[in-house]
Amino acid sequence: MSVVTAEPTASDQARAAREVYRDVLVELVGEDERYVCLDSDTGLFSATSWGEAARRYLNLGIAEQNLMGVAAGLARSGRIPFVNTMATFAATRALEAVKLDIAWNDLPVRIVATHGGLSAGHLGSTHHALEDLAIMRMLPHMTVLVPADGPATESLVRAGAELPGPVYLRLGRGATPALASPEPVRIGVAQSLRRGTDVTLIATGPYPVLTAVETADELAGAGIDVAVLNMHTVKPLDQEAIVTAATRTRGIVTIEEHWAAGGLGSAVAEVVAGLGVGCPVRRVAVDDRFAAGTGGHRHLLARNGISGATVMEQVRRLLA
Repeated sequence: MSVVTAEPTASDQARAAREVYRDVLVELVGEDERYVCLDSDTGLFSATSWGEAARRYLNLGIAEQNLMGVAAGLARSGRIPFVNTMATFAATRALEAVKLDIAWNDLPVRIVATHGGLSAGHLGSTHHALEDLAIMRMLPHMTVLVPADGPATESLVRAGAELPGPVYLRLGRGATPALASPEPVRIGVAQSLRRGTDVTLIATGPYPVLTAVETADELAGAGIDVAVLNMHTVKPLDQEAIVTAATRTRGIVTIEEHWAAGGLGSAVAEVVAGLGVGCPVRRVAVDDRFAAGTGGHRHLLARNGISGATVMEQVRRLLA
């Protein structure tokens, strides 16, 4: 079984996505006067040197609704704001402002949500974000991006900066290993990490994707040929990749760091049902309960069923 509870170490040559994002953003802000960084005391930019662009970094404090309103106003004035806060606060506390000020007006605000999923596990349930993908993908005009590693973060930040409408970018907290793939990361196009003919694993987010790859490798040793798709864009969803998976393999298992309701698994099931494709879809996600307690990120994931063991069980059920 592929259950890993230890956090990544420096030896993994891993890098936190939020640090990659910060460095890319500093470059963007320095290159283009339209870009503005709005912060909410995240601490991510405390040691950052903005150089001549320092006036375009604004720390508005812990006031997420106001943060979104200011971002909407700046976007109306021709700026492209990058708004920074924790995922649970972006998707819940600030939701009305995100919906009415930003999404309704289709404004080019980039909502960068750190500590997605259970990555703030050390802070307890108040800081878990297991609802944000469902909420954000419901909003018209919103693009929803979830990079799985540092290189994908850079690609999606740069590509997302060019989009005309609002973007929700979900990042984790700690460092995770870079994934090997010959395919580039492009918004709206699922990234194939493994090809297979028996079952397709579709995952989003750093540890779910890593779990999918690890489990696929383990299943290959047992003679089970598993495909893996990194669904870094939850909206717009790559329907073509899903239909291909549904027609060329015997079933789909989705893996996400989110409540089962409304997240990636629901989105994939909607596509399969909507197109009338006869394919079973099983979801590996957090059950309909709060992930109580504190702990390390991967420890909490495993405790809540986001693990290789669960994925393997679902694959074997599909093939039984």
